[in-house]
Amino acid sequence: MTFSDLLDRAGGFGRFQFLHLILLGLPVLGMANHMLLQIFTATTPAHHCRPPPNASAGPWVLCWPHLSLLQWDLVCDSYKLKELAQSAFMAGILIGGIVLGNLSDRFGRKIILSWSYLLLAASGCCTAFSPTLLAYMVFRFLAGCSISGITLSTVILNVEWVPTRVRAIQSTTVGYFYTIGQFILPGLAYAIPQWRWLQLTVSVPFFIVFLLSWWIAESVRWMVLSGKSAKALKILRWVAAFNGKKEEGEKLSLEELKHNLQKEISLAKAKYSITDLFRTPILRRVSLCLSLAWFSTGFAYYSLAMGVEEFGVNIYVLQIIFGGVDIPAKFIAILSMSYLGRHITEAAALLLAGGAILALIFVPTELQTLRTALAVFGKGCLSSSFSCLFLYTSELYPTVIRQTGLGISNLWTRVGSMMAPMVKTLGEVQPFIPNVIYGVFALLGGSAALFLPETLNQPLPETIEDVEKWSQRAKEAEPEPEAEKASQRVPLQPCDPGPAPSGKQQNAFPRPPGAGPNPGPPHL
Repeated sequence: MTFSDLLDRAGGFGRFQFLHLILLGLPVLGMANHMLLQIFTATTPAHHCRPPPNASAGPWVLCWPHLSLLQWDLVCDSYKLKELAQSAFMAGILIGGIVLGNLSDRFGRKIILSWSYLLLAASGCCTAFSPTLLAYMVFRFLAGCSISGITLSTVILNVEWVPTRVRAIQSTTVGYFYTIGQFILPGLAYAIPQWRWLQLTVSVPFFIVFLLSWWIAESVRWMVLSGKSAKALKILRWVAAFNGKKEEGEKLSLEELKHNLQKEISLAKAKYSITDLFRTPILRRVSLCLSLAWFSTGFAYYSLAMGVEEFGVNIYVLQIIFGGVDIPAKFIAILSMSYLGRHITEAAALLLAGGAILALIFVPTELQTLRTALAVFGKGCLSSSFSCLFLYTSELYPTVIRQTGLGISNLWTRVGSMMAPMVKTLGEVQPFIPNVIYGVFALLGGSAALFLPETLNQPLPETIEDVEKWSQRAKEAEPEPEAEKASQRVPLQPCDPGPAPSGKQQNAFPRPPGAGPNPGPPHL
């Protein structure tokens, strides 16, 4: 019996799992607001730039912006500060993933999740009252840190409390909470034009979320691995009672719980580090290719997601379209992963996205509809890439280093998202340079995905040795090259057997005694 079987005895996907899904999913709605908030709070208003000191009078006399949502005149020569502010937020997500991920392993998923909610609420509200751009960037950095804590703990708690058969559906459902959140933000931004009030509006609800988070159940696996088996059993029995399986829950014993998690306990005692991601040739290839794919996806995704105002379309309408494309994109990704395979899906998503971004270089700014269509298509492909990578990475790394592999992968996508705004400033040199860089890296990431092994219908590896055996079996199962097949073919009739006795042709292939009629020469 596995831990998933224990969950089935405790009600499977019952009332508790549904309530748990709602408690974890609702905050994700608001998290989307914070991820894309600067699209509206730092939009570039209509303005005239101050002339250089040696410029003559004339068309340069107007120098102040008509309106700046940040009120710090982030236009003209100060435009780079706007992109730097977004990079500070992404840097917070990067650092938060490293720090809060380790704290989550030490103190538990639930407590880090709860305090991350509180940190997001506090830092978001402080951002609304920032007196200077520096203070704004500091508080946005802290908000980014909290986003990582929420993301990591939500992913783990979401999948660990449901049976294996519904994990994919559960993960996709939480992903759709984020998609719906992208529809909410444009409506709020349109109704609340003042950026400080908008910032406050999307931050205050997380104080309520912080209070509700205490109803979220801690990971049973973490409690057992941390020596809190008795408390884990108590929570598991409470879940069974909540699902209407109280009698089944009472039958669960401490010994049974430990026995079902014995392999995970023994694996947890072994010490693994980042260097194990590169210990063997197959893991080196997986780690390098995944790193490039994750970096390219984050790098290109935020180049489009944060560049809404560049396409000359109403930013409120375009943001709704950008959010809406995620719905079919994620659905298509699930179908493709299930029938075509993971590495084909990932490679196709990045290659198509790279092609769409590069195509923007050759489309004139007057053709706004075509430019918008290419941007929406590219953003949808990159959403599919994200959906595929989360599952694909979990399947490629063995259990003993899976968390480490996911952490490093998340690190690379945050590096990419942090660099994306800074690369955008190169447009001041030549407008096409940023799209060339974004598109080329997307193509490189898609090409790297082609070198990853396929995991469709493969069992999850638990040890590094399992990965090696699995890779070896995959090589042995590969079809032989056509040249090798030709060299191994045996001539069907190497010589003329001569006339057969009794006027009948002699069989060129000896038949064993008692065999049936000769079916003729085999089809090679």
